[in-house]
Amino acid sequence: MIPVDEARQIILDGIEPLPLEKVNILEALGRVIGEDVTAPRNLPPKNNSAMDGYAVRAEDTKNATAQTPVVLAITEDIPAGTIPRQELRAGQAARIMTGAPLPAGADAVVRMEDTRKDGGKVYILAAAYAGLDIRMAGEDVAAGETVIARGTVIRPAEVGMLAALGRSFVFVNRRPTVAILATGDELMDIDEAPSEWKIISSNSYSTAAQVLETGGAILQLGIVKDRREDLIAKFQAASRADLIISSGGVSVGDYDLVKGIMQEVGNAMQFWQVAMRPGKPLAYGVIQGVPVFGLPGNPVSSMVSFEQFVRPSLLKMLGRKNIFRRHIRAVLEEDLEKLADLRYFVRGRVRREAGRYYVSSTGEQGSGILNSMVQANGLIVLPEAETMIARGTEVQVQLLDASLEHSDRPD
Repeated sequence: MIPVDEARQIILDGIEPLPLEKVNILEALGRVIGEDVTAPRNLPPKNNSAMDGYAVRAEDTKNATAQTPVVLAITEDIPAGTIPRQELRAGQAARIMTGAPLPAGADAVVRMEDTRKDGGKVYILAAAYAGLDIRMAGEDVAAGETVIARGTVIRPAEVGMLAALGRSFVFVNRRPTVAILATGDELMDIDEAPSEWKIISSNSYSTAAQVLETGGAILQLGIVKDRREDLIAKFQAASRADLIISSGGVSVGDYDLVKGIMQEVGNAMQFWQVAMRPGKPLAYGVIQGVPVFGLPGNPVSSMVSFEQFVRPSLLKMLGRKNIFRRHIRAVLEEDLEKLADLRYFVRGRVRREAGRYYVSSTGEQGSGILNSMVQANGLIVLPEAETMIARGTEVQVQLLDASLEHSDRPD
């Protein structure tokens, strides 16, 4: 067995970001941009009104009050999307809508509620100052400015900015395609006729969901029987993917063939046991340059192993810099026991109260109890050297639910 951190480092040292591809900006959401995006022009391109009101020369309004309004002649209406026709001169005002460009000569906008219109004249009821309610050209983005740096994760704000800059397509790191197969004669697919002798291959679906949640694409190769020829054929078919995940067949039983098959089809085997629980039987290697994870067959072991090793690998392929789940410190609400020399990942329920995190286990922790993952929003990480962790101890928790990072925040 090798330690968790060493196993993770071996894996990540061999993972590189995938090449770039050109995609529509809506398809870029959540992806990592592979280019610096610079502004081809100012945003906004011209000084424009931030309010519905009247464009004025501020000096013409300096003595205006509700009791002693200043009267100005209206020269034109300027709806949004139109171009002003006249330069504003002393004693004049132009009715203007939000977003419309200011006419030459204007240096302020008086809001509609601070005016009173009477025919071709407007009564200004409040003094303005230069720059009042004007969006200045380039105040958002200046021409030539780098607005989105290479390596940025595209959020809705970046999508909006790309649209504002006239960029309908951008280069992003390609999504990894992940081949998924489950091994075992005891497995059946979800739609097959029920059998009390068979187990539904839930790993095929939980693993696929974990891949999709991380941002990858899936290539489902189905269930493979415990026969050498079938396994070789499936692994060879899977080699066209960017990463391969199998579940089951990596333990020490007579029919746990995956490790041997992985070596036979060209795999540079790195390791096949990690000092952790659940998830000790974990095989990792490379087939023709493609990383291969042989995850344990038990559903909890498979999901926990994915979290520790596969998820950060996929995020690195996607070009992400932050590839690990957030860890917090939480107060343990029960006593926990463990074996020495293994790192435990205990499924836990985390809550936040009065600015502190608290955590308790989800109950029975067997590696086949999938409900322990259903109930969990975090993994309690218990270090190798510990054997007894007392209630009230502050422990490390790997968050599985990002919403916890924002819940019950103190003011």
